[in-house]
Amino acid sequence: MSSKERSYLLTDAGRKAWESQDLSVPEDYRRILWLMDFHGKEAVVGELLRRYPAKVLDEWVVEMEQLGLIEPAAEGGDKGAFSARSADRTGNMDQAALKRSGQAASEHLTHTGAYIAADRLATRPTHRKGPTECVVLIVEDDPDQLALAELRVSMAGYKVRLATSVNAFLHSMLDDGAPDLLLLDVFLPDGNGFDLLVKLRRHPVLGSLPIVMLTSENKPEYIGKGLLLGADGYVIKPYTKNILADVIRRVLKHDGGA
Repeated sequence: MSSKERSYLLTDAGRKAWESQDLSVPEDYRRILWLMDFHGKEAVVGELLRRYPAKVLDEWVVEMEQLGLIEPAAEGGDKGAFSARSADRTGNMDQAALKRSGQAASEHLTHTGAYIAADRLATRPTHRKGPTECVVLIVEDDPDQLALAELRVSMAGYKVRLATSVNAFLHSMLDDGAPDLLLLDVFLPDGNGFDLLVKLRRHPVLGSLPIVMLTSENKPEYIGKGLLLGADGYVIKPYTKNILADVIRRVLKHDGGA
């Protein structure tokens, strides 16, 4: 890998290649393209794919550029965790529609501390594994909130994995595979939970991953946004052990239904 860090954006062809799992594109390339849809920086992708020699990865990136799967980010452009093209795609959503869709959910959250998207869960089968076999991945950057969530999920009988950022989430997914359920904070130091939700729902394999949003924000348009993007439920902070455990059970249908 060159000493100068480079940032790339996926082209339409590159995004289509990983979304459709195009077998004409090597599996390693599709994996890198998926990661680049989260992190445009080559250095970040290299860190996440540390099993590959840096020189090999550098050559692959050059070849993907030649194939038209990626393109360099503009000089002086956004060098943050997400490339401009893969930024939050919800900014143009009609705010009135978001507010309407989230009104009932927001009111329910205010009174009960949690909300389940029953329409999304209506056709989902009961999770095959029992609670003690299920892994819940918690993505939360606040140390106190993370420790509290870990304690409460563990007390509910589930196995727990932790991540404090989008980068750490990707490490966890690559190293240990997908969890059975994701508890996802909205505001993270290197990204946005809504943007991560969008990307997961578009993924050919992870698109049906159960995802519950953790938030301290209860405005109707804010809640509506997450539900329209595919969240299975919401838990408002602060929450009790019973509320969190009940939401996990219901989303995984460990109680026999939604």
